[in-house]
Amino acid sequence: MDLLRSLPLGLYLEQPQTWLHKIDPRVKFAWLMSFLTSYILANNFWRVLLVVLLIIATLIARIPRRVWRQQMGWLLMLSFFVLAIAAISPDGMGIDYQSRLPTNEQILTQPSNSNNLVQEQVIENKKYSYVLFHKGPVKVTRYSLSLAVRLSTLIFTVIYSTNLYLLTTAPEEITSGIESLMQPLRRFKLPVTEISLTLTLSLRFIPLVLEEVQNLFRSVMTRAINWKKLGLKGGFKVWMTVAERLLENLLLRADQMANAMMVRGFTSPNEHRVQWHDLRLKGRDWLAIATLILFWGIRLAIGTQV
Repeated sequence: MDLLRSLPLGLYLEQPQTWLHKIDPRVKFAWLMSFLTSYILANNFWRVLLVVLLIIATLIARIPRRVWRQQMGWLLMLSFFVLAIAAISPDGMGIDYQSRLPTNEQILTQPSNSNNLVQEQVIENKKYSYVLFHKGPVKVTRYSLSLAVRLSTLIFTVIYSTNLYLLTTAPEEITSGIESLMQPLRRFKLPVTEISLTLTLSLRFIPLVLEEVQNLFRSVMTRAINWKKLGLKGGFKVWMTVAERLLENLLLRADQMANAMMVRGFTSPNEHRVQWHDLRLKGRDWLAIATLILFWGIRLAIGTQV
C-alpha cells in the first residue's frame, strides 16, 4: 500500500502542469477563502453548488484521474454516509406533528363564497407535510434533511477545496503568497517572515509523515504477526509500540531539518532571507479575479438561509 500514490492528501502535483498551477498563489488563496467563507449562512442550493463547482474545476483542469479519483471517491462516500445518517436521525425539534387542516368536517361544509372555495382548493392541492418520509423507525423530516445536506456538503467543501489548493500550489508559492498578503502586518511588528517559514516547513513535513506511516505499516505487515493469538491486549501493545516508534522517527526528522537549517545559516530571517518567487499578476490572474467577483455577486444574489 503506497500512501504517497493512493492517497496523496496535502501533496503537491509537480507534473503535469495544469492551468490551476499557473494562477498566482494569492489569487488561488482568495478563491480558497471564498469557498470556505461563502458557505456561511448560505442556503442549501448554494452549498450543493459549491460541491458541483469543485468537481467541475477538477475535471476542467485535467488533473490525472489517478490523483483525484480515490480522494474524491472517499470524500463523496463519506459525505453520502453523513447525509444518510443525519437525514434519518431525530431533528431535535420536539414537535407534535398534526395536520394543518381543520379536523371538524362541519367547518369544511359550511357555506362560503367563491373566494373561500378557491382558497380551499389551493390548500388541498398544495398539502404541506413536515415529515417527508416515515416508515417504521425511519423518519425523515424537512429539518433533518436540511441539516444532513449542510453537514455533508460542509465536509466535502472544506476538505476537498483545501486539498485542491495544496495539490496545485507548491509550498514555496504558498509561502510567498501568504507573506505578500501579510506585509501590512509588519507595521504591528508581527514576525511575518517567521510565520511564512514555519508554514513552509510544515507543508514540507507532510510527505515525511506519510512516508514514515507507510514504512511502519509495511514493517508490521512483513512480520506476518498472528493477530488471533495475540488477542485484543497483545494487538493493542503492538500498535502502541508502532505509534511510539512513529513519534520517535518524526522527532528525529524534525531535529535533522533544524540542524540542516542551522548549518546553512538560517539562524534569523533578517540575516538569511530567501526570495521564493517573484509574484506578478498576469492576464489569467486578472481573469480569475473577475470570475471571483462574479462568484460573490451570484452568492449575494442567491441570498442566505431563511
